[in-house]
Amino acid sequence: MDFEFSEDINKARENARNFALSAITPELARKYDLEEKFPEEVWKKAMASRMVDFSNPWSMLVTIEELCRVDPGIGIAATVSLFGSEVLMLFASDQLKEKYLKPVQEGRAIMGLAVTEPGGGSDVAGLKTEAKLEGGKYIINGSKMFITNGQIADFFVMLLRTSRPDSKRHHGLSVLVVDGNLKGFSRNKLTGKLGVRATNTAELILNNVEVPSSNLVGEEGKGFYYIMTFFNISRAYVAAQSIGIAQGAMDHVLAYLKEMKDSGRESEITEDIQFTLSDIATRIEASRLLTYKAASYLFNFQPKPEITSMAKAYASETAVFACEKAMEITGESGLYGDLERFLRDSKIMEIWEGTSEIEKLVIARTFLKGGQM
Repeated sequence: MDFEFSEDINKARENARNFALSAITPELARKYDLEEKFPEEVWKKAMASRMVDFSNPWSMLVTIEELCRVDPGIGIAATVSLFGSEVLMLFASDQLKEKYLKPVQEGRAIMGLAVTEPGGGSDVAGLKTEAKLEGGKYIINGSKMFITNGQIADFFVMLLRTSRPDSKRHHGLSVLVVDGNLKGFSRNKLTGKLGVRATNTAELILNNVEVPSSNLVGEEGKGFYYIMTFFNISRAYVAAQSIGIAQGAMDHVLAYLKEMKDSGRESEITEDIQFTLSDIATRIEASRLLTYKAASYLFNFQPKPEITSMAKAYASETAVFACEKAMEITGESGLYGDLERFLRDSKIMEIWEGTSEIEKLVIARTFLKGGQM
């Protein structure tokens, strides 16, 4: 078993680290957090650098880590223009890939994934927004909530109900590509979020929106399976975001402790502080190894959803743990510094792409069905 990355992956990590340190200054991170504004110039630089490439998943994984290590909000915003691209990569026709995916990969467009609805987040099978096929077009009515890139995306990969479910609630769902400039399509930006404020989030309202039937992704009625496949992939990337946040929190702690040593206060670095530092470091390393194990299955087309869920749940809880402990150690300096933003940003890791509770249900049900480690 080899625990070392190839030279190419290590180079991708180094490039991402250097980019983040130069492009994402503390002043810029605070600015976009306060203004709740998408950092378009950083996104354009990231796309121009060619480091955002989801067709190279290992490089993308370590790139996400390093960007979020410097600032979670801008780090996520720099890569999120391709959010949902795997659905098109895996299931869309060549025509849809050429029309929609190519400009996103080239940094000329932004896409969004629209699944969550006002009535429920984790209950994907219970969504109610309808798309009825009439004369070669789907007529869409309903709404989506908490949609990343909601106000700025050029188009959305959207999960919709195209027929009534049978005995299984997740049947009758399909995925359509929906342009954001269509008649009857409106968006309301959501503000005042707890964290990751540099990302754009909005409510989508669709009132008799007409979409050509050629924008159907894959087969009608298979949408639930497509989205679940995507979530299994994206959860590994959320775990990487979480590791980056936790590592960034630890960086702040180490910088604070170095200042204490340099100012002759080394005796104040108590055993309790050292124990806490050890706990943070150990949980980060455990999260990283678990995430890389999940990714090794995913990227070799042999996904193990229970391992992916373990990685996502544990890494996201580690991000919150690391930020909370970092705040305790740094005290007032952390409260009024960047760590306060890191703590707010960390909480969403336990929520999006499947809450920690959902991940634990996936894990438990696997073993209840006879799964083995």
